[in-house]
Amino acid sequence: MQKDFRLEWRQRAALSGMLLYVGSTVFVCYLSFALRGGNLPVPAWNALFWIILLFTAVNAVAKGFLQESRGRQLYYYALVKPQAVILAKIGYNALLLLGLALVAFGAYALVLGNPVQDMPLFLSTVVLGALGFASTLTLVSGIAAKAANSHTLMAVLGFPIMIPMLLMLIKISKNALDGLDWSASRSSVLTLVALNLIVGAVSYVLFPFLWRS
Repeated sequence: MQKDFRLEWRQRAALSGMLLYVGSTVFVCYLSFALRGGNLPVPAWNALFWIILLFTAVNAVAKGFLQESRGRQLYYYALVKPQAVILAKIGYNALLLLGLALVAFGAYALVLGNPVQDMPLFLSTVVLGALGFASTLTLVSGIAAKAANSHTLMAVLGFPIMIPMLLMLIKISKNALDGLDWSASRSSVLTLVALNLIVGAVSYVLFPFLWRS
């Protein structure tokens, strides 16, 4: 993780590009709704927010393994265990996505209003979403890096896997926007936590076989 943070800091153009993507997407939403005097409905506010986070996650995590050269991967293979590599990648991507998600939420709420009535539940959903996107897309990035047309393959493999997780996130965040009691979201939150644990466990178990190839 320390290595990834150092590389990100040295190559600040990539991080700046992701922040620019978030800012420009939010600004386009502002031009489409708020600037024209229209009030954005709560379901549309929720849907647009998660669309922004989804594509931000794909752009941010895609370079996880795709930027690693063959020689560097061989060096990692001789130096550390594959479990350490995948856990470090997931941890780094989760922190990166969480930071981008908080920036996106701040900018989004600033220009389009903040209809969230249950902020702790909403922020918890954002944290679970960042972790889920990171774990899923990191494994898919590792698979795609072994094949040709890796960026296309990552999109093809990643989106179907994330659909159940995305549906849960939208449902829980909608409950937070409506101010419903925590009991209405408890089962969905537990399901989302279970999905994250399953994806993390699958990554931990299967990545060594992928790493050896």
